[in-house]
Amino acid sequence: MPDLPTPQDAAEAALFSECWDAVLSYADLCTSGSLTANQLATEAFTLGMREARDADFTPVRSSGRRAARLPMIPLLLTAVRNTAAAWEAAGLGHKLDPDLRLWLNSEKAARYTGPPLQRPVALRGLRDMQDADASLLWLAEVEALPLSSVARRLGLDPAVAAQELEQVRALFRDRCHRAHLDTPMAAECRSYARLLDAVTRSSAADTPEDLSRHLATCVQCAEAAACLRLHGGGLPAALAGGVIGWGGLAYLERRRRAAEVRLGTARPAIADNDGAEVKEGGGRGKVLRHGLLGAAVLISLVALGVSMMPMGGGTGDDTATASHDDRQPVADPTAAVPSADPTGKQSASASAAPSSSATAGKPAHKNSDPEPQGTSSATASTGGHHATASASPTAPGAVTCQVSYDLVNQWTDGFQSTVTVTTSQALSGWRVQWSFRDGQKVTQMWDATVSQDGGQVTADAADYNQSVTANGTLSFGFLGTWSGRNSEPYAFTLNGDSCSLS
Repeated sequence: MPDLPTPQDAAEAALFSECWDAVLSYADLCTSGSLTANQLATEAFTLGMREARDADFTPVRSSGRRAARLPMIPLLLTAVRNTAAAWEAAGLGHKLDPDLRLWLNSEKAARYTGPPLQRPVALRGLRDMQDADASLLWLAEVEALPLSSVARRLGLDPAVAAQELEQVRALFRDRCHRAHLDTPMAAECRSYARLLDAVTRSSAADTPEDLSRHLATCVQCAEAAACLRLHGGGLPAALAGGVIGWGGLAYLERRRRAAEVRLGTARPAIADNDGAEVKEGGGRGKVLRHGLLGAAVLISLVALGVSMMPMGGGTGDDTATASHDDRQPVADPTAAVPSADPTGKQSASASAAPSSSATAGKPAHKNSDPEPQGTSSATASTGGHHATASASPTAPGAVTCQVSYDLVNQWTDGFQSTVTVTTSQALSGWRVQWSFRDGQKVTQMWDATVSQDGGQVTADAADYNQSVTANGTLSFGFLGTWSGRNSEPYAFTLNGDSCSLS
């Protein structure tokens, strides 16, 4: 296993400290244990830093703009993915997560390294932005850092950081729109391109039925829709899934958990400045390599470990189980953590760490698939980021509701669906429940947190979509497994009241 590269100066040493935590977090998702996670992270970090340094020495274009390159953290994360692919090719695939191995040997993985014009729109759009703009977007949307921390890290004026972020979002949308138009596409996709641009500009715009059907079957257009629709909270998922690929949603959830830990608990003094500076002493200009990296690794492991712990405490058995296998999908029903329930019980919420009760007698399963992320973003509600705690319904009285269940896609042993609920009353929190007839299991969910007990599935509002206006709609999507039959679910309820199925 190679050593980490030596920082060239104090600024690069600070960069190492900032990025190692993210690289280790994703490497842990990709591997079968902590030791292999450290090995993968180290190799990928070395590869990514070499790529970044080579790009810095590449002569600029005639326009004076640097060659297109991802900002540092996503560049290193793609290096993790590429290193994992190299392991698989070299016969070291047994060290990787089984689901990642399947993905690496599929056409989905080939899209991220194949012809540039056929790569995901989010990847091309982010790469085409200036480094400062792309870094601001990634740190704020995917790493979930407070704007004040992002502003300090990038040398921005905190007073105008929010305004700059809005401008950068619009710039990203423009780059993604151009990338989508440049993509080789079928005539039908080309005919919808302008309409797709128009309906994603405003939250008040309705999606025509024919376009909605097209987005439910076309991966490329669905991914583009997720990137073009800036409202609705779906941008983080579109970025993570489109740039990282496999495990994008799970990584997104881990980073949000880690950000909450950093904000909500005391941290070692070295992390007080959010990694913006690393100093060894008042009069020293150099940073000792091993001391710095050792501290960075220690802090990363602490933050990573806490971010994978069930929220709200737990027993020693819970901690032991989390240590045993913490590479779960964002909303896998086998990866449950305690969360508030309006009935006074404990329900399962999306987490990266399984509880002992959820995993007893059954191996953990993970399905981090980037393609349904893009599709769900367009057909449900833009595939927003995941919350760590379930919403508690508070609307009193009976609610008249109507449910639309759409089977978006189905394959040999899996499927993707969206659920849309129309409610006659305003809600400040919601819970949707239904039952499967044929033993289907939900493996991943977005725009809601999931738990499942036998055939009954419970979807609780995420923290960003709890409020629903009167006569408004709520929607979420999920992936599931099936065997034999995959009939439509039944007995839908909203906050305990029966809904009609349209």
